[in-house]
Amino acid sequence: MMVLYSGTTCPFSQRCRFVLFEKGMDFEIRDIDLYNKPEDIAVMNPYAQVPILAERDLILYESNIINEYIDERFPHPQLMPADPVMRARTRLFLFNFEKELFSHVRALEDRTQSAGQELDVARRNIRDRLAQLAPILVKNKYMLGDEFSMLDVALAPLLWRLDHYEIELPKSAAPIQKYGERVFSRPAYIEALTPSEKVMRR
Repeated sequence: MMVLYSGTTCPFSQRCRFVLFEKGMDFEIRDIDLYNKPEDIAVMNPYAQVPILAERDLILYESNIINEYIDERFPHPQLMPADPVMRARTRLFLFNFEKELFSHVRALEDRTQSAGQELDVARRNIRDRLAQLAPILVKNKYMLGDEFSMLDVALAPLLWRLDHYEIELPKSAAPIQKYGERVFSRPAYIEALTPSEKVMRR
């Protein structure tokens, strides 16, 4: 059985929980205290971070790598596009999300290490980048069109935490807010939320 070592407030862990529930398979989630991690976390992941997926002899870390493995191992419903060109474009989008959005999320998550000015810059960068994505979602139900995909999985934990991170989107980003509500209404998304995550959103 797959075991996911997951932080109850970690947006990267939430991505993996979301995918596991979307797939509707057997798995175990082990909640990790992010401020008092057990020693075996550093043994499994040299960066001492969650999420970590363990299955028999395989140990994976980094949420996008974990999720792509789960998607290939359990292909229904398929979350990465079947077409190689679209799959490559999706991977590029995921890479851009990490560089342009989630690099700033790390600063907001680790507020004890980040100065006030650094937090303001992180919030502004996230707000501006999300506003740039809004036109895609004027006509599209999801990031890739009508089909729910790994891009939606990757983005959802950030959109859920906008209040928590004190980020207010401009009116022009209304399509992003509506898109977020569509993703949040998915049964798997609701199931994957931890009690600590439920209170992050007003």
